[in-house]
Amino acid sequence: MTKNIPNDKNLNNSDSQEFGLINHPFLYPIILFVLCVIGFIGFWIYSSKSITAPVNSKIVIINHDGQTITVPTKISTVGGILSNLGIPLNKGDVVEPSVTTQINQDDFRINVYRARPIEIVDGQNKTFSYSAAKTSRAIADQLGIQIYPEDNLSVLPTTNFLTDTAIADRIVVDRATPVNINIYGTQTQIRTHAKTVAELEKQANIKIAKGDTLTPFGSTPVTPNLSVFLVHKGTSILNTTEQIPMPTQIIQDDTLAYGTSSIRQQGSSGTQTVTYQINLVNGKEASRTELQRITTVNPVTQIVVQGTSLSGIKGDMALAGISPSDYQYADYIISHESGWCPTKAQGEHYCPAVPDNSGTPNGYGLCQSTPGYKMQSAGADWATNPITQLRWCSGYANSRYGGWYNAYVNWLNNSNW
Repeated sequence: MTKNIPNDKNLNNSDSQEFGLINHPFLYPIILFVLCVIGFIGFWIYSSKSITAPVNSKIVIINHDGQTITVPTKISTVGGILSNLGIPLNKGDVVEPSVTTQINQDDFRINVYRARPIEIVDGQNKTFSYSAAKTSRAIADQLGIQIYPEDNLSVLPTTNFLTDTAIADRIVVDRATPVNINIYGTQTQIRTHAKTVAELEKQANIKIAKGDTLTPFGSTPVTPNLSVFLVHKGTSILNTTEQIPMPTQIIQDDTLAYGTSSIRQQGSSGTQTVTYQINLVNGKEASRTELQRITTVNPVTQIVVQGTSLSGIKGDMALAGISPSDYQYADYIISHESGWCPTKAQGEHYCPAVPDNSGTPNGYGLCQSTPGYKMQSAGADWATNPITQLRWCSGYANSRYGGWYNAYVNWLNNSNW
């Protein structure tokens, strides 16, 4: 029997068509292209959802451990967002602004400073710990070591960890010597670095008037709790204790959001003893003459860091209901009116952190409302809240000019609005 061997001509039409489809030269590239397009669309949809900030959230920028992260959040405090993100705060770490600060604007900035090894050398006593405080006094305060205003502190890097016993910055405390001074019968204590009574007299600005006696002699060495007497004969003397105001140093930092602040070094007021010579007439005081002022406790400067970044305040335009198409016009006007300073009064050339000038009859706030209190129609917090001020500014632009664009054109023509 002869078998029929199929050949191409014996293939039926359906087999022929299926074979031709499989071997089509453009089939696989087309399928691969379609799959790539589908994958890209899916990734784009997922990515868009993942980076879209929740409604009514704030954008927070956090610098920590050598990195910067930006996240949207509805959490209301600095400590809350750090905890939520799993950013730990270890012993000695410092957060600016503090963990209790409210997150009240977009582009809110948080800096986390990690503690570094610190050794405090106080005479024979050595204390080893960790701290991220910015000044030596703040470090000592953080570690619970009492430092008097007159004590001197110096920071020395460790040069030989074998002899210094630690790989850490060293803070060396040079203690002032406590001395008891009796000024015309009034006992007080001061601390000094003077080596002799003569140096103490000069350092404390003790004035020896005619008839005064200062004991012991000037060459006497100053030792702890030494008693020094200043005696005046022949007149009535009155001593009063007065306060020396605490000095404040303000450091502006553009890595923190505007309106936030943090204390880097806690300050304190000082005290001084003021001596008066009393002139009596018929047993009553007729006049008094100041003889001298002796500082008994030195004041300590309080160091405050204030945020100056305005990016968050500019981001408040959305929260105030300003359309994105109007951002450029609002930004131009407000930049020229106040430089985006919500507490600026007309004529000022700086941006104060505390609004002590909101009662001015002249321009005040972001858009220089004249007077500033007109903005109270937008909210009771008009003097400090940039969002409230922006709402009022937007209403003003719409009611007077018909919108931000027309207000912008007017500003270009008249340099005011």
